[in-house]
Amino acid sequence: MPIAHQILRVYEASPSVTVVGFGGAEIVDQLDLSECREEIVSLLNQNDCKMLAIDLTGVRYIPSGMLGLLASLCQMGIEVHLYNPSEDIREVLQITRLDDILQLHDIEV
Repeated sequence: MPIAHQILRVYEASPSVTVVGFGGAEIVDQLDLSECREEIVSLLNQNDCKMLAIDLTGVRYIPSGMLGLLASLCQMGIEVHLYNPSEDIREVLQITRLDDILQLHDIEV
């Protein structure tokens, strides 16, 4: 069962991969980014995990602070995979060139 943290949901935390999502929220603007960052970094450290998978199913928009968080995770050596980003999110990632450091995937859910 997912652990709820405001809008962030942790689906799995293991040495191989940590999987989080946003519970299908369309706009991820209610997220406290500093708490979110702390929780994600803590999960990754506790499990000695080097890969973070983020389920963006249903999310149409993410705030710029989240983009900074994703970039900083990559700088920490974390491999970040984004699943099912919307066309709007893909466009922002392309404009910011974050699509060069993040791995994007589309899967059926």
